Amino acid sequence: MNESTTEFDTVLDLCRNQHRRIVLAVLADQQRALTVNDLRNTVIKHNHHKLITEASPEDITQVQLVLNQVHIPKLEATGVIKYDVDRQLVEATEQFDKLEPHLSTIIDADPDLEAPVEL
Repeated sequence: MNESTTEFDTVLDLCRNQHRRIVLAVLADQQRALTVNDLRNTVIKHNHHKLITEASPEDITQVQLVLNQVHIPKLEATGVIKYDVDRQLVEATEQFDKLEPHLSTIIDADPDLEAPVEL
């Protein structure tokens, strides 16, 4: 398996879940470190079609837990983000920049996401 195939498989795996696609899209759009709360609010906005002030406490808790326990660790494990637990900051890495054209192609093809995915 060559490097291109491995990268392609990684991109497909990362984009398998809509929450991760939203996180990746907003990181690409913002081009800066974002807090976990920023990411949570964006997922709620784009996945639940609500502002954070309109979301139920259960939805907020559920999205926060899934981001912290599943999606952020998965993104960090593949090297596309760096996560500062103490500051609750998520930042794209050089690996993200390398994969971003492929990530963008898949994110742009998602019929449930309106581009650009903004905060």
